[in-house]
Amino acid sequence: MQPIVMIPARLASTRLPNKPLADIGGRSMIVRVWERAIAAKVGPVLVAAAEQEIIDDIKAAGGEAVLTDPDLPSGSDRIMQALKRYDLDGNYDTVVNVQGDLPTLDPQTIRDTLNTLLESGSDIATPVVEIVDEAERINPNIVKAVFGASRRALYFTRATCPTGGGPHYHHIGLYAYRRCVLERFVSLPPGMLEMREKLEQLRALETGMSISVAVVDTVPLGVDTAADLEKARAWYAAHSG
Repeated sequence: MQPIVMIPARLASTRLPNKPLADIGGRSMIVRVWERAIAAKVGPVLVAAAEQEIIDDIKAAGGEAVLTDPDLPSGSDRIMQALKRYDLDGNYDTVVNVQGDLPTLDPQTIRDTLNTLLESGSDIATPVVEIVDEAERINPNIVKAVFGASRRALYFTRATCPTGGGPHYHHIGLYAYRRCVLERFVSLPPGMLEMREKLEQLRALETGMSISVAVVDTVPLGVDTAADLEKARAWYAAHSG
């Protein structure tokens, strides 16, 4: 594989405006995510930005970024457009999509997801963590991944699924794709289940793509609200030095 890690980012967040530029321990959130992706050491890291302010911030930190159409409908569309503009010759055949609001992401999660893509032969790989908190098990904001012994994903849902005894798994919104798969994915219209559950990955399953899961140990903090941002700041304060 010739992988590239891509981080989509835009300022237009309804719950936390200008989220990518929010300060976390003296650096912006997008730079913190970029640092975690660089630490994975799997390939170059490129930010796919909807605004010039994000580009300037990443470049000031020593990173690379590409400006994209601010009206693109999803992060997947954003990274595809950025990749086409950055990699005209098609040198990178594997793409890791890291959400720009995961400042505590463990770099090992990126490596494990890429390894799962390679070893499984699937079209897509994505990480999951076993749920140990009962509140998460019943929380519709926590997406659950359903898979069997082969670790091929059968479904993703906001419901508590499957029923019966046994573990449930928290899905982490990070994906490794074969480049040709990502190109096909963004060309497809949203699926019925995707629109119903509001989960983009269901488009892949509905159209016959295979997704394998990497079972990892840690859930990164996703920053969606001001309270989440304070948790991220506290995490960095506790782990600095």
